[in-house]
Amino acid sequence: MPREYQFPFELRHLVYFHEVARHLHFRKAAESLALAQPALSRQIAQLEKALGAPLFVRSRRRVDLTPAGRVLAERVEPLLRLLNRMPRDVRAVADGEVGHVRVAFTGLAMATVLPKILHAFHLRHPGIRLELTESPTSAQMVALQSGDLACGFFHPDAATVGLNTKLLLRERNGVLLPATHLLAKRAALKLLDLAMVPLVLFPRTHNPGFYDRILAAFAMVGITPRIAEEVWPRANAVGLIRAGLGATFMTPSEAQHLPPEIVFRRLRGPAPESRLVLGWRQSPNPEPALAAFLAVALASPRTRD
Repeated sequence: MPREYQFPFELRHLVYFHEVARHLHFRKAAESLALAQPALSRQIAQLEKALGAPLFVRSRRRVDLTPAGRVLAERVEPLLRLLNRMPRDVRAVADGEVGHVRVAFTGLAMATVLPKILHAFHLRHPGIRLELTESPTSAQMVALQSGDLACGFFHPDAATVGLNTKLLLRERNGVLLPATHLLAKRAALKLLDLAMVPLVLFPRTHNPGFYDRILAAFAMVGITPRIAEEVWPRANAVGLIRAGLGATFMTPSEAQHLPPEIVFRRLRGPAPESRLVLGWRQSPNPEPALAAFLAVALASPRTRD
């Protein structure tokens, strides 16, 4: 056994000391421990010898703690409470009742499936803490592969090796425009209508699949998009549209609550499609807290096939 774990006393000595310190009476302490009083006295003497200090002042009528005994009593009390809780705490972790889960998400997830999942999860598992981070798909993939992330809501563009994924939704994108733009007067648009409109997108490295689907949709109608800005997160793009600097793409689910300076218009014909999945590392035995979160997330009505 390593030297730092070698003690000149045993746990029972601390329990016996705690009872005597609590009662300040050897006979009453012995009765509560179901131990003969002489045996208890010997155990306390062994502890005093091991610690090299007297713990009690004994007289015919009373027992008092020495200064060293008071220090030990102050430290033993929380230690014994901690040890008493340990089996219950360990079982709670094993049963998925407590724990910590790191979850990443994109704007589409927060605008659609994630709020209801979070509400249901916190009602069912109030002891599990979720650490939520907004993160682009590319960063989530790296974090999931390295184990820095328990699960993520992201937009895959290819097979996700080493990950389990569940498709949550697929949704065609429409267009966000300044309310003062000439195209905003129309009820619906086509990609051809955007031939001369500067677009605000995101860096391709954040989500290559969706970025390429945008380009492919424009290619289908025979035009090259005018990409003016590439920003992230989505809130920054919305801010630029609000400032009148162009247009961007967004799903109808994300466009539920827009400022009055911005309008959403659906697209007729070819349109880029957003795909949202829930992904987590492949493992035969996921952490109980993660398993609890996945059970709630995968049971959500919006996540069923």
